[in-house]
Amino acid sequence: MTGPSQRRAMAENTVARRGANIAPACRAFGVSETYYRYGPNLRAENKEIAYLLTGLTDAPKTRGFGLCFLHLRNVKWNPWNHKRVYRIYCELELNLRIKISKRLKRNKPDALAVPEAPNVTWSMDFMADRLGDGRAFRLLNVLDDFNREGLGIEVDFSLPAEQVIRSLNPSSGKRSPGPFSDPPPHRMARQARHH
Repeated sequence: MTGPSQRRAMAENTVARRGANIAPACRAFGVSETYYRYGPNLRAENKEIAYLLTGLTDAPKTRGFGLCFLHLRNVKWNPWNHKRVYRIYCELELNLRIKISKRLKRNKPDALAVPEAPNVTWSMDFMADRLGDGRAFRLLNVLDDFNREGLGIEVDFSLPAEQVIRSLNPSSGKRSPGPFSDPPPHRMARQARHH
């Protein structure tokens, strides 16, 4: 029993020597016309592609397949398919190693200090939003860290430093200063004055 390549050779021989048509010769030897007409890509072209790819990747090592293929297509004007060029690119082992980004190992942050009584530490935060007519306004929220009680919210179109200091002043009625020599609002107000 003869293999497909031998039957194809016999069909080619019949067409070449006797001048027979391809279709009857393929039917006589049991070869499909597609297989008869198929011709592998030229090895010379593959060698040329390999030569150009090695030349492109030798100088700058940062060139990947995409840049090489675009150079061959747009600069050298070669009509080769990207799949064919990529196959040769991988056969030459030119594909760049993908660098895996290492995750930074960070130490666990210290736990937040929880105050033992009200009025030890206050937190403040600025927020911003817009009205329906497009005007922007700002909010200053002041919270007691012990029980998360909201001590006050200042809302205005602008919050200058004097207004922030006024809202942090214990005499504003938000909270009594308590038994502390330097209560939190005084510290915050002093720091705001320095800035």
